[in-house]
Amino acid sequence: MTHDKHDDGSSFGWFLAGLGIGAALGVLFAPKPGRETREELAEGMREGGEYLRQQSRVAAEQLNNLVATGKEQMSDYVEKGRKIVERGRGQMGEYVDLGKQKMSEHADRVAAAIDAGKQAYQSTTGSGERS
Repeated sequence: MTHDKHDDGSSFGWFLAGLGIGAALGVLFAPKPGRETREELAEGMREGGEYLRQQSRVAAEQLNNLVATGKEQMSDYVEKGRKIVERGRGQMGEYVDLGKQKMSEHADRVAAAIDAGKQAYQSTTGSGERS
């Protein structure tokens, strides 16, 4: 394969011609001039920025609502828990008092049984204690 200087120059020339034709067609068929395109891009960016700000506000409001709802629910749960603890303490106090009462009743019965045993012993062994 031989390279002819004439072929290399003509190929480069065709390349430049194609480049020029492509640029000319791009300018001829461009939908809008560069200034309009830049203005539309800038307007689109402003609209996009405003949309993002609006969506950020909406998201912040939703987040604030969720936080407020969560705080209310947590307060409700804390209040319910406090009431349950108070009720439990009251019941515990009742059970302790009932336990004390039962122990006192049993202590009285045991003391009465001991006294009855002593009297029974004394009556079977004679009258009174021996010295």
